[in-house]
Amino acid sequence: MLEALKEQITRRRALLITPFAFAGLVAISSRKGNRSEEKVSANGNAEVVIVPFRDSGERLDSVTVPKLIRSDSQWRKLLNAEQYYVTRHQGTDTAFTGTYYLLHDRGLFRCIGCENALFSSDAKFDSGTGWPSFFAALAEENIQTNRDVSMFIERVEVACKRCDAHLGHLFNDGPEPTNLRYCINESALTFVRYS
Repeated sequence: MLEALKEQITRRRALLITPFAFAGLVAISSRKGNRSEEKVSANGNAEVVIVPFRDSGERLDSVTVPKLIRSDSQWRKLLNAEQYYVTRHQGTDTAFTGTYYLLHDRGLFRCIGCENALFSSDAKFDSGTGWPSFFAALAEENIQTNRDVSMFIERVEVACKRCDAHLGHLFNDGPEPTNLRYCINESALTFVRYS
């Protein structure tokens, strides 16, 4: 009788765990993202094409740069705990807790991990969500999008193309002219006023 009870418990445990294990596999596979635009240099290092911007907002010619790859311990030294959690572990800031969603100064929003220029105050709008929101990226070349099903719904993750920092998500409920809303975590950004 005891053996039959153990077998029943083991089967129930397997039935309970299976959906969660499957969801985890789906989430991991969705994190692979779109890496088709990465190149490999002659020395075997990954490279990407980005568009640099001066702090004045001036767009420069696109350049090929090495993909910025750091170890986990290097990221922990560079970033504070919240920045690390958000950018390296796809976390989310708590809404209405930052200051950038209220910021109306003119300038650039750069990646906290690599200073890649991502968004401009010219495309920023008040979405009422409590996160900095933009209707367009500064340069499409500087970001990448990935399929994200981590919350059991399909979303579009936005990441920095240079260092793969998780930035936030992209939605199609924004204002004209794009009807897009880049909902971005403040912890993933640093703001530079136009010089």
